[in-house]
Amino acid sequence: MAFSRRGKRPNNANNNTWPGFVDALSTLLLVIIFLLSIFMLAQFFLGQALSGRDEALDKLKIQVFELSDLLSLQRQANDDMRSNVIQLSASLQIADSDREQLQRNILDLEADIAEAQGFSDRIARSAENQKQVITNLQNRYAVAMDTLNNERSLSKVAQNEVKALNIQLANLRQQLTSLNSALEVYEAKDIEQGAIITNLSERLNTALASKVAELNQFRSDFFGRLRQALGERNDIRIQGDRFIFQSEVLFSSGSATLGIIGQQEMTKLANTLSSIIETIPNDVDWVLRIDGHTDILPIRTVQFPSNWDLSAARALSVLKYLISRGVPADRLAATGFGQFHPLDPADNQEAYRRNRRIEMRLDQR
Repeated sequence: MAFSRRGKRPNNANNNTWPGFVDALSTLLLVIIFLLSIFMLAQFFLGQALSGRDEALDKLKIQVFELSDLLSLQRQANDDMRSNVIQLSASLQIADSDREQLQRNILDLEADIAEAQGFSDRIARSAENQKQVITNLQNRYAVAMDTLNNERSLSKVAQNEVKALNIQLANLRQQLTSLNSALEVYEAKDIEQGAIITNLSERLNTALASKVAELNQFRSDFFGRLRQALGERNDIRIQGDRFIFQSEVLFSSGSATLGIIGQQEMTKLANTLSSIIETIPNDVDWVLRIDGHTDILPIRTVQFPSNWDLSAARALSVLKYLISRGVPADRLAATGFGQFHPLDPADNQEAYRRNRRIEMRLDQR
């Protein structure tokens, strides 16, 4: 049953509970929707601000997720309470309808009583019959009044339940306010930690750039001295940040044992590296990487089942020789690449010769 918000219900001039309840419920729902919108926007921007951060921010994310779960639970509770309010509203409408029907019945009964009384005055009946009729009408009236009282009791119970729901909604609003305050605190902490992380990142980048510059300086010095020591040779060359030895200079075909010429060249390299080591500061964490490469022609021997085995064995042979000439073992690393990183992709003997090589690179760990 629908009524105007400012109108009055028939036969109930003093009962304005229903329109006031509708206003309160509408206002409360608008406030909750507004708070939820603010929370979702805050959560979205917080998620954007927290993306890409390290483990120091993961705890804040977990807390935010917990707050989101709590808000979801509160929102579900709110939906449940709203459903209960709708059900109670429907019950109140039915109760009002029944009460109005009972009031109409009472009016009808009172009219019947009046008609019966008037009838008794006009018609001569026995006193016993008149008493019986009046008694029956009074009994019907008493039953109707009992039914009306029961409906009024049910209406009071429903109103009490609505009051309890309003209290719960007020508590929910307070919890949402607390959640928003906590979220603002976490956002402030996040901004502060973000500034600290940015500062640390800038300092780290500056330090790394300084170390890289130092290493480049020593790499340039190392390559210059090594070129001077080895002389101008076609089978030994510098390409970018790598010093490349053709395998024919160091090893016999299909072998991982350094030949006499290879030992001589590695001795020059070790002497040059030893002189450079003395000038490199201890805080520069450098390493000389030795990479072995082969051509695409397969090798299948007992000692070397694959090109990968041959390339790794040659790199290790160079590494061990440099250690024997005084180069610190903790500054050396050996790697075998087999045929998978050719310098020349062509399929001819010249390309095969270029791809069979030992590369050395002064790098930073």
